[in-house]
Amino acid sequence: MKKKFFLISIGIAGISILAIIFLASGLWKYFFYPKTNENKAARIVIPQEANSYFGTDRQGQTIWEENLNTLIPMERDEIVIAVLNREREESYSGEQFVAYINSNDNERRVHIAYISFNERGRTFRRQWNAPTAVTRSETLSLFTQDLIGDRNDCIVITGMNSRNEHTMTIFRRNRTRSTDQVFNKIAELQIDGSIIIQETGRSLAYQQGITMGQSFNIAAYSADASSSNLLDQIEIIYSFNPVNEQYEQISFARIPGSQIEQQRLRELLSGTPGVFDSFINDLWYYLSPQGTIDLNQYIYFDPSGREIIFFGDESQQVFRWHASMPTRYGIYIRSQNISISTLLRFVDIELLSLDSIRLRVIEDVRLRISAHTTWDGSYRRAGVAMQKETVSSIRPAINALYDSFWGRIQFNSNGEYIITSGSLIRTGRYVFYKVNEQELLELRPGDIGETNESRMIYKIEAKAAETGSGAAGGVNPFGNSSLTLSRVRLGISGIQDLFESPVTLTPVTSG
Repeated sequence: MKKKFFLISIGIAGISILAIIFLASGLWKYFFYPKTNENKAARIVIPQEANSYFGTDRQGQTIWEENLNTLIPMERDEIVIAVLNREREESYSGEQFVAYINSNDNERRVHIAYISFNERGRTFRRQWNAPTAVTRSETLSLFTQDLIGDRNDCIVITGMNSRNEHTMTIFRRNRTRSTDQVFNKIAELQIDGSIIIQETGRSLAYQQGITMGQSFNIAAYSADASSSNLLDQIEIIYSFNPVNEQYEQISFARIPGSQIEQQRLRELLSGTPGVFDSFINDLWYYLSPQGTIDLNQYIYFDPSGREIIFFGDESQQVFRWHASMPTRYGIYIRSQNISISTLLRFVDIELLSLDSIRLRVIEDVRLRISAHTTWDGSYRRAGVAMQKETVSSIRPAINALYDSFWGRIQFNSNGEYIITSGSLIRTGRYVFYKVNEQELLELRPGDIGETNESRMIYKIEAKAAETGSGAAGGVNPFGNSSLTLSRVRLGISGIQDLFESPVTLTPVTSG
């Protein structure tokens, strides 16, 4: 009898120990909750644009489907384009935000759906969905942020619409439970400039969960329709109103832009494919608010190589240039880190002047490779940033004829040149100018198919010192001097010799 009682006691103790281990290890969740409750690291994955590698969004979904798993099946006509997984603090289950488009929607609006675990039904359900202002799905950025300062993360959806306007739609979780609406829309902006969240520092008490933090304002920039200068802007500031729980306009200000020759400005901002790409194809240094050049932070845009290189905090980050869309003031680029495929970086570039640009950068999933580097701000073109003097003077167009290794070259007073070599004729435009008192000649071929270059710069050395003042319309300011052209590059250190064989231009005398 004692032996039987002893064995029963041992069995009860063993079962108790196993029960404690079962509960402490969390294995009970796999029996009481579905396996779909497994929550992956929060990330956003956006497919390639439809006309890049494939023909339709449905095919794009097939390629990216392993990264676009939803907790429940979507409707038949709903095409998933982005997924954001999160852990719910109040339970052991996860929640999911799904961005999708409906194939029957002619406007191609991006919708957002919220999926979470229903405790009563013990299954995942779609709790809520709503449309956003984004219609170009390849520009979509989806993230959560505590905009109000009450630790109630808002859902922020940014992107562009069919008019190439920037958009921002913000939803906030409904804490009142007075209605069945899970999220309320607190802001939706569409503007031809840019939209940014003005983040400010929050107190230590907020960080420790003692008090609420200051709410963030939203700044929107649009063209000033009342101004003749295309770069003049209007700044509108929106602030959160806790009474009606909406973002409302609180200020309106005009911001004057740089005075640039309007014809050149219209060319750069025309939206013609490749024009603005070629303009930013260079090395750009960060310009501090004090106006100084920071040589330790720069960005290199390489449109032909489809890459963007960010350098800061002694680290280099390389992003693939996936897609770009023209905007009212420049270009909007979607890029992807070559090492971390889930890290997307959206770069909004605005033209400030012919040698400076302004960047606003959105990084998906709020993951920063370099914690101390902020890429937002103004940048100066490297060649201009490093030169002690800029272009000091432009020579007038000339009317002169030369013989050379290339053939016979005619400079016309309308700024065009013609090179004739046998039956081969090449044309283009030219300009004479000075940099740091050095005479330079720039040739811009009309057909870059043969040279594969859009501009060629040469340092000029005159054999004789006959450099009269001259004027446009037939007079040659170089007189009868022979000109020696040495190929150079305007780089970060000013004029750099390329050490190519020089070309001599010998004037052709009449008769």
